[in-house]
Amino acid sequence: MDKYELHCLVDQCFYDTLENSTADDADFPILRRPLPAGWSNALTDTWCYYAPDDEPPLPAQGWKIHVSARVEDAERAIAAVWDYCVPRRIAFKFLRGTPVLVMVNSKAASRASSGKLLTVYPRDEAQLELVLKELDELLHDVRGPYILSDLRYGTGPLFVRYGGFAERHCLSDSGERVLAIEDGQGRLVPDVRGAMFSVPPWTTLPGFLEPHLAARNAVTMSGLPYAVDSVLHFSNGGGVYLGRDTRTGERVVLKEARPHAGLDAAGRDAVTRLRHERDILERLSGLPAVPALLGYFTLGEHHFLVQEFVDGTPLQRRLVHRYPLTRATCTDADLAEYTAWAVETLESVALAVASLHEREVVFGDLHPDNILLTEDGRVVLIDYEVATLAGDRARAALAHPAFAPPADRQGLDLDRYALACLRLGLFAPQCTIMLPLHRPKAAHLGTLVKEAFPVPAGLVDPAVATVSGQTEDWDESLPMPGAAGWPELRDAMARAITASATPKRDDRLFPGDVAQFQPGGGLNLAHGAAGVLFALSRAGLGPYPEYEHWLCERALRPAQGSGLGLYDGLHGIAYVLDLLGHHRHAHDLIDVCLREKWDRLESALFSGLSGIGLNLLHFGHTDLALRAADICAGRLDVPVPEISGGTNPRAGLMYGSSGPALLFLRAYEHTGDPGLLDLAATALRQDLRRCRATEDGSLQVNQGWRLLPYLDEGSAGIALVLARYLAHRHDEELATALAGLRLAGRAGFFVQSGLFTGRAGIIAALDGDVRGLRWHALPYGGGLAFPGDQLLRLSMDFATGTAGVLFALGAVLGDQPVHLPFLEAAPERPVPDESSEGGVTHGSSRPAGS
Repeated sequence: MDKYELHCLVDQCFYDTLENSTADDADFPILRRPLPAGWSNALTDTWCYYAPDDEPPLPAQGWKIHVSARVEDAERAIAAVWDYCVPRRIAFKFLRGTPVLVMVNSKAASRASSGKLLTVYPRDEAQLELVLKELDELLHDVRGPYILSDLRYGTGPLFVRYGGFAERHCLSDSGERVLAIEDGQGRLVPDVRGAMFSVPPWTTLPGFLEPHLAARNAVTMSGLPYAVDSVLHFSNGGGVYLGRDTRTGERVVLKEARPHAGLDAAGRDAVTRLRHERDILERLSGLPAVPALLGYFTLGEHHFLVQEFVDGTPLQRRLVHRYPLTRATCTDADLAEYTAWAVETLESVALAVASLHEREVVFGDLHPDNILLTEDGRVVLIDYEVATLAGDRARAALAHPAFAPPADRQGLDLDRYALACLRLGLFAPQCTIMLPLHRPKAAHLGTLVKEAFPVPAGLVDPAVATVSGQTEDWDESLPMPGAAGWPELRDAMARAITASATPKRDDRLFPGDVAQFQPGGGLNLAHGAAGVLFALSRAGLGPYPEYEHWLCERALRPAQGSGLGLYDGLHGIAYVLDLLGHHRHAHDLIDVCLREKWDRLESALFSGLSGIGLNLLHFGHTDLALRAADICAGRLDVPVPEISGGTNPRAGLMYGSSGPALLFLRAYEHTGDPGLLDLAATALRQDLRRCRATEDGSLQVNQGWRLLPYLDEGSAGIALVLARYLAHRHDEELATALAGLRLAGRAGFFVQSGLFTGRAGIIAALDGDVRGLRWHALPYGGGLAFPGDQLLRLSMDFATGTAGVLFALGAVLGDQPVHLPFLEAAPERPVPDESSEGGVTHGSSRPAGS
């Protein structure tokens, strides 16, 4: 979640970038230095890049140097590297400010990328050796976290890794566009940034680095009385391991802390917190709710705490397994059974917290992942890194966003607030994340909980009072889905969307997901202005000349690195401009796209060939569309595993085989070639292979660790394309599968409200219950708005936010047909078009060019 947290630093309502921060201390002061003569620089929301103008271009890849530093050493380290690199004409970059440095070194940050403050780009291995030697002397007293992806040079803050200098991309094994480097044969392959140092097989480690690799490998656990059996959890601050005491055979838990890494809001690193946890566990020794402290030791620079192994299940896992509203077959008896279990569990957790309070300890980090439930009824609270003494009346330096108290809570009230959130959260999972956006929402959640569950009197109202504090009342006049009519809902959401517009900004018009800050993201269909205007138009609203002009003006001068696809790029923008009547702009944009190497993209509907092919059909480029279909067809020969995502290709409408299936179907509807139907069936079966039946009988995409019903990568999107296929050709097996996919829409609760990965997509695709949108509804700008992905901020975009909800409600409540691009009702079966110049060769019943 670190990328979302980074984009929460600037604005309390919307995700934004540090470039738009008005804080005086957001950037390091060195950014105000005059640009050296003969140098160029570039600034992103994270990095500041500096390069000499008159030097030959850097190699596309090679050995790069990373400098790590604590917050207190950062400005000094940057100044030293600047003063070293500028006179020597060596390119470099550094993080732009302290907030970014803290975020990329926080506990939730990526282990692979954390620790990097600066990057230096030597031209060759000779310069690499010299720069490392000289910078090591200049920075000998700088301390920083170990960069796990790199090899450490000596004992200082310098690290090296082989990787890309230039930004190039390729497709990963899962079909996603990722950063790339060339292998030994000149092919682009993923530039893997793992949490362990490795040397690509086509190159070798420079000889002068061999002693440093040997020093790294010399640190082992041999000689210690503990053996690690498995990893329980990793964070940027360290790991949590299940191990054994080799002297007794007793199972233990080992908690690791890395120095200067895993920073919290108070700036404390993981080692400081682990030492603190050791002291707290000593104070709480003997309590049943607390794991016993068994030992503490250091290995190299890492610290380890040894504690009792508690054979229990996290409350979060029990919640996910038992929560009844996620099941299509939920009954009143299921609700009553769950409520009884939840009430009993809440009472046990409250007693556990009270036992800590009796010893004047504030737990400070109460949430379902930190609560273990054992088979014999014991409740154990784990992770005491941020626990405090009640008398200190301190604030927690780390907190789960769904349980983080407002600034007016201190001391024991931190735990009381978290307990109140837990009382709501067991019945409305994750929804308390939204409360900082509008505190009175707690009262509304309480009402919804009492409507949905037979909760006992006195459970919900005190929790709501504790969470709400002294805030205004919930506005009962806000129009709610399931109660208000379509015109009232439509107008309320339009007010919120237009109130959020920022036409004077160049990067985005409507606030949305963090993806809109990627090149071109503020314009595209998924997260940008095109998607919002598309939703408003489909709802019968507009025109909006000012907003349309904003999009037209920027569409034909896209930012470098902008996507080409239907949802992530220029094709989707062209589609919307054409829909809005800006036909010349739309066709000019298609011409821009056709000058790019579009045929090398992945097959995905969201960003690749299937979406592009569909749009080319729309704009009359039938031959090119059939070429895209042919390329997608050739890729069907690669078998897919039963698990979606991770290192495997993803399933579903936006990223899986259902996107190409839709292209094959539309191509069939243009040409009448039955071979295209065969290809669509093959593609759909690939996605169905990655689905699994749930306990309630619904069919959902299997990611191994969870099942997905959603529009983008789950049941809903596959169902849309499968229904279109069955309109052309009956298949009993596929019809049965469609019924299973549609059953997923009957669930009563979804964690998010968005179109692509939330309830709105279920409503639009599977006719789900619109009343469920009340869980996430919030006021904004005199209207009705919805939070984006992760629920930390509001969003107005199409994929994650209010525009997508508007679109979904229009699809089921509006008086005009509303559908996703190219998913309108299937036309009559076409007559074969013998005049077509193109053809799909893989599986087609006619040869190419017939």
